[in-house]
Order: sequence, then structure tokens, then C-alpha cells
Amino acid sequence: MTGAGASVPPELPPLRDVIRRYDLAARKALGQNFLLDLNLTRRIARAAAPLKGADIVEVGPGPGGLTRALLIEGAGRVLAIEKDRRCIAALGELAEAFPGRLDIVEEDATRLDIGSMVGRPARIVANLPYNVSTLLLVGWLGGPDWPPWWDSLTLMFQREVAERIVAPHGSKAYGRLSILSQWRARPKILFDVDRRAFTPPPKVTSSVVQIVPTEMPAGVEFRTLERLTAAAFGQRRKMLRSSLKGFTAMPEQLLAAAGIDPTRRAEDVPVEGFLDLARAARIAG
Repeated sequence: MTGAGASVPPELPPLRDVIRRYDLAARKALGQNFLLDLNLTRRIARAAAPLKGADIVEVGPGPGGLTRALLIEGAGRVLAIEKDRRCIAALGELAEAFPGRLDIVEEDATRLDIGSMVGRPARIVANLPYNVSTLLLVGWLGGPDWPPWWDSLTLMFQREVAERIVAPHGSKAYGRLSILSQWRARPKILFDVDRRAFTPPPKVTSSVVQIVPTEMPAGVEFRTLERLTAAAFGQRRKMLRSSLKGFTAMPEQLLAAAGIDPTRRAEDVPVEGFLDLARAARIAG
């Protein structure tokens, strides 16, 4: 399915009116902060280009601000997954305005096998609910199939989380999330979004991050890497020979097999070093 509108259909009311009519005040418990500026949401949508004819997954669309932008910019089909029942009727208005191009699923995205619901490759574009953003990201990065069912992630995060995603080793922001985001994908921060652009305004600046899958490193399993990094950064100020005791009973032998100085700290080891550790752990069995 394709279709690229040039402007908002005249039958669509202003988003603020929709929010008022359906009493859609953002709920902190759901991590909601709504984007109402169509110029900004269209900029986010264009960052995921080319959209024409593409299958797009949006998690947490709320009243549909970004959803409108994705459809206006030409997305072929948008699968909108929304947990908040209050928003479903508002999204239904969009589905009527863009016939055949918007599918709405009322469900918790953390419980869904989204890849089975869309064509390959699809793109995920979302202003994620902040309280589940990291959980969703790690799930998408850790799938057993690679290349994954998505060909890009264009996502909104709190700036602090975005910096952790792209951080190089040796920096204060470098940690478990950095490695899980970079070991077989390429993340970058596209632009920042001022807190005043949201309703209600969060306490911090947000950033739009794009992540594109790269080649799968040989001999590395995600679950091993996940456990390894959890142990290493769980006590990040300790030397690896101590912090990795939570991963293996023989950390110094593992470090020697990977060619890593046991007195180093986790933040000083690059992504490739952790991949070598994961390979050594796999061999050790």
C-alpha cells in the first residue's frame, strides 16, 4: 500500500481539540509526553525516510501526533500499538482519514511479537513511553534473527539515555546499553528536542536517535553478551577480575583468553573487547 499526502486532510481537527474532546491528559504512570507540533513530528518522520510505501511500527502513539506526520509523509502502512484505551478512538479518526493505511492494536508492546505482525523489512519510528523505552530497545536489539525484521529504528529518548546508547568506551556514559546498542548496529543522535515541545513538558531534553543494523559478529551470542555486560557494569568501579565474578567463577582465565588486562575496568574496554570476552566464554562453555 502506498500513498503520500501533501497536507493534513481538511477533516482532521487540530490535535489539541482531539485531546480535549477525548480527555487525553498525558499520564505520568504510562510515561506519556505528547508531541503536538506538526512541523516537529514531520521532521522526525522524515528522519526515517524514505517512507513511501514502507511498513512503519509506532509504539505509544497517544493521540496520534507522530502518526499523522508519518501518514502525511507517505508511509504505506502504520501499525500503531497503544496500551492506553483512551487513545484508541482518537487514533480511529486517523484511520478513517487515511483509509487502509493505519492499523491500531490496543496492547502492551512489551508483550507482543511485533515482527510477526509486519512485513520485512519494517521501520520502527516512535516517541517511546519513557518508562519502557530501554526495555523495548534491548528487546529489538537482542532478537535471535539477524538481520532483524526492522531495517532502522528512529526513536525518541531522554537525552541521558541517548548519550548512553552512542557513548564510546572511556566515557562516563559508556555502559551496558552502549555495548548492546553498538555490537551489531550503528546508532547516532540525529537532533535534540526541547522539553517545551512536549505536553506536559518533561524535566529533561530529549533526543531522536537512529539505529541501523550492521553485520553480525561471528561467535557471539546476545544472551552471553547481555549477562557479561550486566556483571561487568554492575560494579563498574571495580577491576574486571572482581566484577566478572558475577559472570564466571574463573574471571582471570576468561580475561586472559580474551587478551584483556584483568586490572582494567569495564568502561575502559571497547565493544570489540566485550565481543572477545563473549567468544571466550562460549569456547569455555
